[in-house]
Amino acid sequence: MAYVFSFQDNKYLYNLCYQFFANIFGYLLNFINNFVGNYGLAIIMFTILIKIIMLPLSIKQQRTMKKSSELQEKMKVLQFKYKNDPEKLNREMMDLYKKENMSPFSGCLSTIIQFILLISIFYMVRCPLTYMEKIDKTQIESYVQQLKDDGMPVNQAYSEIDIIREVDYLKEKFPEDENLEKINLNMNFCGLDLSKIPQQNLGDWTVYIIPVLYIISTFISMRITTSMQNKDKKKDDVIDITENKGEKEEERNEMEDAMAQSNKMMSWMMPIMSVSISLVAPLGLALYWLVNNILMIGERLVLNKIIKD
Repeated sequence: MAYVFSFQDNKYLYNLCYQFFANIFGYLLNFINNFVGNYGLAIIMFTILIKIIMLPLSIKQQRTMKKSSELQEKMKVLQFKYKNDPEKLNREMMDLYKKENMSPFSGCLSTIIQFILLISIFYMVRCPLTYMEKIDKTQIESYVQQLKDDGMPVNQAYSEIDIIREVDYLKEKFPEDENLEKINLNMNFCGLDLSKIPQQNLGDWTVYIIPVLYIISTFISMRITTSMQNKDKKKDDVIDITENKGEKEEERNEMEDAMAQSNKMMSWMMPIMSVSISLVAPLGLALYWLVNNILMIGERLVLNKIIKD
């Protein structure tokens, strides 16, 4: 009987992949942190380094996006021309892909790789003791339980951040523990405590600085992306393939209105999601997202100037 690849198998492989890269990134971030002696500065340097490593993928993705944007107009023409003949439409679309030397799945691989790397970095920043300090899970759980037993607040999603914040207290409880002695994460950055979570410190206005900047950068990034897409759209020439221009124009207007509504919804959804995430995440994680957004904005502007065709 043939073995069926189940959802649980997929989940296991995804987790294995994330943990593999999270461990590698953990070694790198820990090395940088030991060198500079500050967690916030280490995150900034780490984010810049990762951006440089991923630059070839970003260039390839930008080129694919530009080419795909040009291809979309030609595909709309085919979709209108053969809207009553699906088989003919599929053949013509495949011929178009071959003619343009593109695949229907162009850009998917780079997007998947970037997504895996980003999730891995999220895990690594969320669990610095596991991936940076390489402390055993059982030991971490004992620290968490000790904090809970002593009535201290512990966020289950970011329990390792809580351990780092209360490391001096735990050292008094476990004076012989070598793992606690090797924790060397200075969370103070430019007067901000990167271990704090805005949701748990509503009365402290400083916890909103990084999240607000992150939200603004997310909004700017979305606006820049939308602007670039609109410019590419204006440059595309639509081929007249029917004598009934009024009917064709109406069809195009419907498509453009649907795309405009979709883009408008996305431009608002992303900042809203950013608000939700940044308010419940430690500032260290929000700092990574902020620096990554700033670098992404610069990257898009530069690559858009360089990649003309």
